[in-house]
Amino acid sequence: MSSRYEHYECLRIEPLAGRVLEIVIDTPARLNAVDARAHAELVSIWHDLDADEDVSAAVIRGEGEAFCAGGDFEMLQGMATDHSQRLHALKEAHSLVYGMINCSKPIVSAVQGPAIGAGLACALLADIPIAARDAVIIDGHTRLGVAAGDHAVIIWPLLCGMAKAKYYLLTCEPLSGEEAERIGLVALTTGANELVATAHETARALARGSPSAIRWTKYALNNWLRLLGPTFDTALGLELLGFAGPDAQEGIAALRERREPRFEQHLP
Repeated sequence: MSSRYEHYECLRIEPLAGRVLEIVIDTPARLNAVDARAHAELVSIWHDLDADEDVSAAVIRGEGEAFCAGGDFEMLQGMATDHSQRLHALKEAHSLVYGMINCSKPIVSAVQGPAIGAGLACALLADIPIAARDAVIIDGHTRLGVAAGDHAVIIWPLLCGMAKAKYYLLTCEPLSGEEAERIGLVALTTGANELVATAHETARALARGSPSAIRWTKYALNNWLRLLGPTFDTALGLELLGFAGPDAQEGIAALRERREPRFEQHLP
């Protein structure tokens, strides 16, 4: 395996047969929640993947029973209390989203268990998202007291339409993998036991195809996402602005205490 992957600690990088690279979010004891280190690795991996001449396609999944439970409490609290951390998060979130969009290699996601936050961004920005039927997909931003920035506005309306996007992004209602496939949020679903094998075979099929045809088709299709760049920038900026306010403090406290948030109606 290329030495370019030696520095990864929270992601397990494994070459598979057929010029496929598997990227595993590997902190199963906390449902693969990401801390600052893991988030930075989710940013850099797409550049390394793009530059790896030995790889033609990639699979991203979570270790164990979850895809990713989102950012951990320390990371969220840091963004709520430290302006420099908010600016750093703004830069990283921008780089993560565009890193996946601009990566020339096709990416397949295998989504099992909960998929939330930064993990959900990786799941849905994959070129072919595949979910277990009982996966649980949640965009929890508004419940946390911040705007649905991150990946949400750049991809959800294109995948499932504006009405469904507004419903799930405004209410934070969970949806199963099966429902996600029904509304077009993921490409297909499988049983949990077949998920990883299906993702691997899909990636191998992509790797066997014409590299130029597949990569150029991805590039052209992703111009739909690039057109939404200003909308994404607005949502991401408003999300990070929200982390500086009282609603985020209450949202983080409610999440930590496992209760419903009680937001003050303080806007004019």
